[in-house]
Amino acid sequence: MSKFEVPEIDYTPYSNRQLAAVPLALLAVALVVILGWYVVFGTPVGLSTDFTGGTELTVQTDTPRSELDTAFEADIVSKQRVQGPSITEPTYILTFGPETDGQELADQAQANLQATCSNPDECELVQARQTTSPSFGSSARTTAAQGLFAAFLGMSILAFVFFRSFVPSIAIVISAFSDIVIPLAAMNLLGIKLSLGTVAALLMLIGYSVDSDILLNNHVLRRSGGFYDSVHRAMETGVTMTVTSIAAMAVMTVVATLFGIELMASIGLVLVLGLATDLVNTYMLNLSLLRWYKLGEVTPE
Repeated sequence: MSKFEVPEIDYTPYSNRQLAAVPLALLAVALVVILGWYVVFGTPVGLSTDFTGGTELTVQTDTPRSELDTAFEADIVSKQRVQGPSITEPTYILTFGPETDGQELADQAQANLQATCSNPDECELVQARQTTSPSFGSSARTTAAQGLFAAFLGMSILAFVFFRSFVPSIAIVISAFSDIVIPLAAMNLLGIKLSLGTVAALLMLIGYSVDSDILLNNHVLRRSGGFYDSVHRAMETGVTMTVTSIAAMAVMTVVATLFGIELMASIGLVLVLGLATDLVNTYMLNLSLLRWYKLGEVTPE
């Protein structure tokens, strides 16, 4: 893989506290957002039907979007216009809350929505139906939380085993924690709900975070050369990898949005936010802790 031309950043004008201030401030704001969300809604992040239970109907109809609610007795939690088989035939994914009957909703859609062809009997108005029970959603939520915790715990143990020193290891753990918390808070602000897909994106972020942080720590602690030369060598590889991944995920997000693939767009956006956060945490927060560990308190020039 060819590397970007990464300019050698002069860190000497900044103290360790100044370097750590920005990522720690972002982390503090994210924690406040998540705590506030929990106080107001009862969960730290908005949950999709994967974790709460509910029904999703994919319908193809000429009924205006603003009139879709009147076709159903149950409230529609969300309406998403998606790309159907034909551009001229509007297709929507309608999400309903838990304790809804999928068959009953499908019957209401067939009876009350306007078909896209002149003969309703020849039109497949309900394209797909998926129902998740509240108990299954609760079980899936528990499993997802356990998976995230196990991945984070495994990453933490790996860091301590690999470096066998508290400060470099805790720097990796704090950076990885922030790489997860900040995107979670952003998901609340952007209206992205936690689903099985976005949980997978968060697990990927743990891997990305460990990769870039271990790369930096390894160059600084285990390779010859001065501190800043080692940091620049690590950045040549680490920034290249992260920026390339951000570009790929940004393209995926745009394309998925254009084609109405909400899950892929959400995954891509979460990864873009998390990878951008990782750049800040790795080369400001992690670096400040490593510099303090290697050089002690640095007086800005």
